[in-house]
Amino acid sequence: MSSMTAKETEMAKDTDAAPIKRRKFLVVVDETSECEVAIHFAARRARHTKGGLVLLAALEPGGFEHWLGVENLMKEEAREEAERILHRHAARVNEVSGLMPELEIREGTKPDIVKAMIKEDPAISILVLAAGTDKKEGPGPLVQMAAGGAGTGFSIPVTVVPGSLTEDEIHDLA
Repeated sequence: MSSMTAKETEMAKDTDAAPIKRRKFLVVVDETSECEVAIHFAARRARHTKGGLVLLAALEPGGFEHWLGVENLMKEEAREEAERILHRHAARVNEVSGLMPELEIREGTKPDIVKAMIKEDPAISILVLAAGTDKKEGPGPLVQMAAGGAGTGFSIPVTVVPGSLTEDEIHDLA
């Protein structure tokens, strides 16, 4: 009976490891045209790589904390609107890729929520953002954060697609 070398032993340990779960793409949704580009791109990439897709709606703080009744009503309306937006985008994902995305609604700032989700779900491995097309407003706060350098970005790769991509260009790229 032959004994295994150190390299063979290490390789055997690697193959005994728990199977890697299906990679998920994460997209933060809103009602901008750039968001639709990011979703379309991510849906096609997920389909082509046999991955999954998570759509996140962030309910950011409204500033009415001192008026509890107003705050509760505004949160309820924001949640209903987020559900409507998520379901509309989910239908589009299914149309272009055949996938049914996971839908998430969370309260807090977008960067904090994205970081928390990445930490909670190790299968989330790529954040897909679309750069804003408004020259005055710039590429968008999440894109700026991702490009900010060490310590300011996210712990996973970020794909930033031009917000002006056409459907044909997305099909060529994704």
